[in-house]
Amino acid sequence: MLDIRVDNLRKEFDGGKVVAVRDLSMTFPAGTTTCLLGPSGCGKTTLMRIIAGLESSTSGDVYFGDERVTNYSTRRRNIGMVFQYPVVYRGINVRENIELPLKEERLSNAERSQRVEEVVTLLEMEDALNRDIASLDNGTRQKVAVARAVARQPRIILFDEPITNVDINAKLQLKRALKELFTRLNQTIIYVTHDQTEAMTLADKIALMRDGEIVQYDSPRELYANPGDVFGGWFLGNPGMNFFEGLFSNGSKAGANVSLFASPINLNGLTGGAANLTLGIRPEDVKISTEKSCGAVQGTVLNKSIIVGGQYLITLQVGDQRCKAKVPATVGRQLGKNAWVEFPIEKIRLFGMDGHQPEASLALAP
Repeated sequence: MLDIRVDNLRKEFDGGKVVAVRDLSMTFPAGTTTCLLGPSGCGKTTLMRIIAGLESSTSGDVYFGDERVTNYSTRRRNIGMVFQYPVVYRGINVRENIELPLKEERLSNAERSQRVEEVVTLLEMEDALNRDIASLDNGTRQKVAVARAVARQPRIILFDEPITNVDINAKLQLKRALKELFTRLNQTIIYVTHDQTEAMTLADKIALMRDGEIVQYDSPRELYANPGDVFGGWFLGNPGMNFFEGLFSNGSKAGANVSLFASPINLNGLTGGAANLTLGIRPEDVKISTEKSCGAVQGTVLNKSIIVGGQYLITLQVGDQRCKAKVPATVGRQLGKNAWVEFPIEKIRLFGMDGHQPEASLALAP
């Protein structure tokens, strides 16, 4: 296994008018699955293509372990790749598709057969092994492409949104198969996706990208619970965080958003005087009840709808602010026009004017 390191990597297009990757330095640890996650156009696919040798960088270097591979061809880098659309060879069956690159490595028949059997078992494709590629659905063809890349046992495997272009049932099956595969392989893998559910399911680490930069690199759980900036809070989650802007002073009551809290709150640790800050809280962390409780303020239910898992998504008006909350079905069914709403202090994240977390925290006033 090898780690992947990019050093001051930059990629410009159109004579420098478009910067797809901005002076990026990052190490992707050996034996981990890292998802490059972000919206379309953020530079994730360009970064992966530079690592693969399919695209040259404007400046900077790529290393596999201690080996500088910046000027190596894709073939010389000895990587496996799986693309958005299944790359398969027609006119031959599944076994022959997987075996094809192994024949170039001059492996014995026994070793080729062993590698094929292992990967087919991992991906639960035994029943399709002798079927012609033309008879398979798109999801199974993509499994064949994955199997072929894994069977080669390359140093590194790169995935470019491999389940984007398959139907919903095949997508779920592929996601489960890939999770099992990644867990057993313990291989260095970079997986590109714009789908946060894929990233949260498959990744050991997520590199969240925006405008050619990695804005946060963390475990899925930590990235979701503690986004480093407003973008992370908004992009992750369905829907993303609720945000409330307000003027706060060190050691005094919250300003514009005091109506969100039943008790006064203080801001601790802020250097200087007053500051405009943004409060962020996940919809599932907003507490709603039909009865008044300590810490709750009154709100008005504007809309409620049933979402995945039977939960209710509630849109509320609290003072001059709107927010969303996710609640269990038992709570959602009971809600009428009015509700009591609580924003637990420990669940709130603060962001400064630059969109990043400041050195400050909220606390209930004594």
